[in-house]
Amino acid sequence: MADIENTDPKYVVDTLIAEDIDEYLSQHEHKTMLRFITCGSVDDGKSTLIGRLLYDSKMIFEDQLDALANDSKKVGTQGQDIDFALLVDGLAAEREQGITIDVAYRFFNTEKRKFIVADCPGHEQYTRNMVTGASSADLAVILIDARKGVLVQTRRHSYLCHLIGIKNIVLAVNKMDLVDYSQEVFDKIVADYSEFAASIGIESFTAMPISGFKGDNITSLSENTPWYKGDAYAGVPLVEHLENVEVLSSVDADKPFRMPVQWVNRPNLDFRGFSGQIATGSVKPGEKIRVLPSGKTSTVSKIVTFDGDLDEAVAGQSVTICFEDEIDCSRGSVISVADSPPQTADQFESTFVWLADEAMVPGRAYWLKLGTQMVSATVAEPKYEVNVNTMEKLAAKTLELNAIGVAELTTDKQIVFEPYAENRQLGGFILIDKMTNATVAAGMINFSLRRSQNVHWQAVDIGRRQHSALKNQVPALLWFTGLSGSGKSTIANMVEKKLHRMNRHTFLLDGDNVRHGLNKDLGFTEADRIENIRRVGEVSKLMTDAGLIVITAFISPFQADREMVRSMMPEGEFFEVFIDTPLKVAEARDVKGLYKKAREGKLKNFTGIDSPYEAPRSPEIRIDTTTMSPEEAADLIVDTLLGDA
Repeated sequence: MADIENTDPKYVVDTLIAEDIDEYLSQHEHKTMLRFITCGSVDDGKSTLIGRLLYDSKMIFEDQLDALANDSKKVGTQGQDIDFALLVDGLAAEREQGITIDVAYRFFNTEKRKFIVADCPGHEQYTRNMVTGASSADLAVILIDARKGVLVQTRRHSYLCHLIGIKNIVLAVNKMDLVDYSQEVFDKIVADYSEFAASIGIESFTAMPISGFKGDNITSLSENTPWYKGDAYAGVPLVEHLENVEVLSSVDADKPFRMPVQWVNRPNLDFRGFSGQIATGSVKPGEKIRVLPSGKTSTVSKIVTFDGDLDEAVAGQSVTICFEDEIDCSRGSVISVADSPPQTADQFESTFVWLADEAMVPGRAYWLKLGTQMVSATVAEPKYEVNVNTMEKLAAKTLELNAIGVAELTTDKQIVFEPYAENRQLGGFILIDKMTNATVAAGMINFSLRRSQNVHWQAVDIGRRQHSALKNQVPALLWFTGLSGSGKSTIANMVEKKLHRMNRHTFLLDGDNVRHGLNKDLGFTEADRIENIRRVGEVSKLMTDAGLIVITAFISPFQADREMVRSMMPEGEFFEVFIDTPLKVAEARDVKGLYKKAREGKLKNFTGIDSPYEAPRSPEIRIDTTTMSPEEAADLIVDTLLGDA
């Protein structure tokens, strides 16, 4: 207490109140934070439990209580003033159906700790939302309805929690009041869950009999379960367990220093720092660091924050780090301790949780976001899919919504990573559809493939620039796309003849021709079409490296695959040529008789009939064959190419 010389009563009271406030704020400022989720099957009582935690921790205002009391009457709560689930189920659709759809985050605190809890949906169709909530959690409370026992969604959520790396698991057997607080029921559920948990690698969990509705064993031990105090059980209420469990940040602090760079802080010419949140470990001024993937090293000159410079920064803090040397470092780079850096690679074995309604397409290019790194990536055909009920490894050609599987992943450039089991921030990623920007999968890197570490680029003295200079031309890739019968091959052939007469060095890759050799092993499924385009793209890149002007004529129906090839090429050297011919016109030509076969059902997966064609959104060149002759089209393409060159 401060030395109070002024004896005025009001001054004394105000001083004491101010001291109490300062002490209160100081206590709360230094509390640790626990992030946890509640999950399980539908109607296991997740939202009710969180509502009870908010209510018991005095985190609800009077006006909220009044509003909730009125809402509870509308939904017909069973003799209770408040339906605690309504504190969390904020969406109208959730209240109407009595279920959770989206992830709801809530904050509360006790005398010992601060909490952020995510209420995750139980329905299978919203599994993607559950994965979102679990991705940053230190602990998972898996609820089980005491009347129903272990269900399919209980297993799925448990497996996902284990997969995502949540070590602290509480098995909350809820609604014990509806089974007369039976120890026999509780013990059977725990035994069933123990058998399943062991099969998926969960080494330990804490089981508790609770009632979110009645408040049993939530903040204090219940007299209704006197048997829970025995040596065979945890014997503590849920809140006490949450207050004392170890949090993830304390574990991360003991690991080597890692910080993904979020942005380069350059407010003026006299300051240059690199900002981000420290993923693991700690760092001090004067310590040697290494920047990846470049591998350049330097020394930390200072650690800057809004509140001033730090003598040390630890995992979980957001800081700006300055170097003594001017070395290459940008968004997506990872700053690490110099003598123990993370790995870099471009091929991995990864575990996926597929989150999109559309099935995974092996070979298709997606955006991969890992921390602050963003690269293009393709996924191979799955090695297997996991049956969450039996833990069997099933053969699979693709992954459907909510499926969990293992497959190889290839990125277009090396990324900085660590296995997910060691570092969630540098081992966990999401896949994003390039066309819709929708998140289609969450993934975890298991390890890099050995060939990724053993195969390196060989430096050569004669490269793309020298080859181009010898041929006195700028290399380019003219990528013709359009429906079958649109005139791609005819126009492409004319373009090559015109360029040849102008002494340009060219090579024409025709869709039919490459299927006699390079791609003779591929069919016409969506996955095979993607691989067909990938191979042609790689060959085209090699040919342009040799200084050639490459002309390709492929239906290439998918925008994502054409963009994949574009990403292989240097800026300005890829020309998408859209041969825009209406389906009726192309089908009327039908010089190969393919449309007729497709209409008769004799030719499956034919573009325009039973397989879609995604027209280019902004091609470099568009040819309308209903208003332009092949000769005129060829002239326009050559003029555009050489004019830009």
